[in-house]
Amino acid sequence: MSQTGSRTRSEPVRTRPAGSAKPLNVSYDTALLDLDGVVYAGGKAIAYAVESLDTARSDGMRLAYVTNNALRTPDAVAAHLTELGIPADASDVITSAQAVARLVSEQVPSGARVLVIGGEGVRVALRERGLEPVESADDEPVAVVQGYGGPDLAWSRFAEASYAVARGVPWFASNTDLTIPSGRGIAPGNGAAVEVVRIATGAEPQVAGKPLPPMHRETILRTGAERPLVVGDRLDTDIEGAFNGGVDSLLVLTGVTDGAQLLAARPEHRPTYVDGDLRGLLAGQPEVVAEGEGFRCGGFSAAVRGEALVLEGEGDALDGLRVLCAVAWAQAGDGVCGLDGGKALARLGL
Repeated sequence: MSQTGSRTRSEPVRTRPAGSAKPLNVSYDTALLDLDGVVYAGGKAIAYAVESLDTARSDGMRLAYVTNNALRTPDAVAAHLTELGIPADASDVITSAQAVARLVSEQVPSGARVLVIGGEGVRVALRERGLEPVESADDEPVAVVQGYGGPDLAWSRFAEASYAVARGVPWFASNTDLTIPSGRGIAPGNGAAVEVVRIATGAEPQVAGKPLPPMHRETILRTGAERPLVVGDRLDTDIEGAFNGGVDSLLVLTGVTDGAQLLAARPEHRPTYVDGDLRGLLAGQPEVVAEGEGFRCGGFSAAVRGEALVLEGEGDALDGLRVLCAVAWAQAGDGVCGLDGGKALARLGL
């Protein structure tokens, strides 16, 4: 695959992280940035995020903030980013609420009533599409939209959704992330709430958010990106979403994904690039090259010995992780690597 082009399904399975001679903010015109775990965590900016994004923007890269969290409006998200020292407008923010609102608007008449189970972000997005949010299954809605409503969302809201869905009203979900990070730890996400309605009705919703195509389509439509780079911390949403959209991705290690999960990644979860944090946007990426029975990156080499991944050499720990990915992914092919990489990762401190 080309370093900046779109992926086609006829191309071979990724078996190693890619290299890039140019800084990524030069190779790509738009960064499609996840928020939680990438830009901020627990409401505070992640280390190096503010200065890295400022430099990327100053050098001409467009920054778009793409989130599966449907609770807050784009205005609220942009205000939070600006408070953190990352200037942003509402037009820079794309949410799963916007993606699901477009999906609904393409299937129901303009002005139609839509039962909302969630927060203000969903209501604002539906109004933007000319739809009327309502609160009860008895308001004759033509669709049900379920988005994250925060920890105080009343249990009775799930009952309203269930009543409408059981009557045959089409059901839509902004996303199905089972968990969401909070300042106190990991909390149930919209996917957990969707499961409640699924159990009550036996129905299946149409889903808009990452990693599914409606979210990628919404992002491209709103940004006009021609050479986008998805930047995220989750393999099953950010990286898989990039794979489904046929674009390149950068995984940063400031969120939920650790080294062991990365080595065991299935093809659709293998990022184009791997870096520690958002400083990776401003740098080229070292090349991983085949060497003997294994691979080399920087000062590290890696290979398979018996049932384990073996790492030799010294240098930047990220180069060690990249070369371990190459060995693990090459061994796994289109499957999952089952080799033991624990000792090698422990040596890197990852």
